[in-house]
Formats: sequence, structure tokens, C-alpha cells
Amino acid sequence: MMPPRSHQAGFTLVEAIVVIVITGILGGIVATFLRLPVQNYVDSAGRAELTDVADTAVRRMVREIRLALPNTVRVTGPSSASGTSIEFVPTKTGGRYLAAEDIESGEHLNFAVASDVNFRVVGPLQGGTQQIVAGDTVVVNNMAIEGDLANVYAAVPTNRAQVTAVDAATKLVTLAANPFAAQNPPMAHPLHRFQVTGQPVTYSCANGMLYRHANYGFKAVQEAVPSAAPAILATNVASCEFNYFLVGNTRSALVRLTLTLHRPNGSDGPIRLIQQVHVDNNP
Repeated sequence: MMPPRSHQAGFTLVEAIVVIVITGILGGIVATFLRLPVQNYVDSAGRAELTDVADTAVRRMVREIRLALPNTVRVTGPSSASGTSIEFVPTKTGGRYLAAEDIESGEHLNFAVASDVNFRVVGPLQGGTQQIVAGDTVVVNNMAIEGDLANVYAAVPTNRAQVTAVDAATKLVTLAANPFAAQNPPMAHPLHRFQVTGQPVTYSCANGMLYRHANYGFKAVQEAVPSAAPAILATNVASCEFNYFLVGNTRSALVRLTLTLHRPNGSDGPIRLIQQVHVDNNP
């Protein structure tokens, strides 16, 4: 007796090809509908990232410019009020120096004898990040009236001196030299105030980067790129513009920061952030 034949079920080659073709068509249709939402998501994520980078960079610049020493903000570029590089001297702290006309006795800041390099601080000395230490710069009455007169950037400054030592117990500050005695006429502060600063800081844009330059020293003429190894604050920078406007009949100024970022491979548009900062130029 012959055994029963087994019947095997399956797809023919034609059926398999038909399924593949239909699957490809459906995949293409689905991809067409999904491409735009996916691209929008990628663009939105990229813009959010650029916005965060721009906001962080501008916030840092604003924070430092607000602490700028009066009359030290300057820009370089197409004009004296607009450029791609901005420089200023950040302040650390300040106080009141003992003056010769004060009733209180002690070491006063001498505006007549160059060999006298000590002066005493009236009032408390600040601690922490505002503590006066060796290497800091003491500035008195930075007016920047004309040329080198009362100008902290001067090639031979007469209103800034470097600190070499501080006696916290007696609040006595020792300077490396006393340039204040070389002033003609003497430019003592009417309220006997001094300010303590670090070195100048410059923000500049070039090669798609926003740079922060520091520790390059005081320069009489502003340089667009003052240091060879700056810190990178932001990338994908399409352009930047810094404007400095003096407010008429006041000791104030306005700084406008414009930063534009754009992803090189993104299909979305650039991100532009504009921030204005009030600067007090009253020394």
C-alpha cells in the first residue's frame, strides 16, 4: 500500500516579489510623511542648542561688563563705537583710602612723594573673592579725560599701581611703586575712593568662534586679538557686533552685544541674540 503524499504550503517567487514591492511602496509613503516631522525635530533641537550657547555666552559678557572699571570699555572695528572686539577692565573690589586731609592718623595715599608706597584702607577689608592680594591693581579716579591723563590704559600710567603686599591686621596696602605722585596736577578722588582690578579682558569673534582673551596686560592701543591662546566661549558664530554709546550729559554709557549663531549643516535659520548693558562711568 502506497503512503499518503505530504502537501507543503509556501510562497512562490512571484508572490515574494510582489510582497517586497508592496512593502517598499508602503515604506516610501511612510517615510515621506515622517521625514518632515523628523527634520523639524532635528532643527528644533539644533536651534535650542544654539540658543543655549548664545544665551550662556552673552550672560557671561554682561556679567563682566557690568563690573567694568569706569571709562575702560572700548571697541575696535569699523568705528570707535562699533566693532567685532570689545575690551574692558573688570573690577574686583573697591574701598576708601586714608587721605592726607583726614583727621585719622596713619599711612595716607601720597600724591606728592613717589617714595611713599604704602597706604591704609579706611573701613573693612573684603574677604573671599574680593580680597585684595599681591598682583592686584589699585586704580584711583580713572577719568580717561584726554590722552594718558587719568587713563588706566596709558603706556606710562599715573593712576594705577600694582599691589605687592597687604597686611590684613593693620589694613596696610603696599604698592610696587607710587605713580600717583607723578600726576600733574594731582588727580586724587574727591571721595578718596580706589578700585581694585585684574588685567583687561577682550571678547572677539573670528573664524566662527567667540573668544575670551585675558592675562595679556594693559595696552595703550587696543588690539583686536591681544593674546595667542584665548579661551573659546562659543562655536558656530556667524557674526558678532559690539556697540558702545555714550549717554549725553551723563557719566553713563550703553553697550549693545549682538551675537549670531548658525549651524553649518542645518536647514534652519540663524539664531540672533541682542543684549544691552548699562555701564556706569562715574569713577
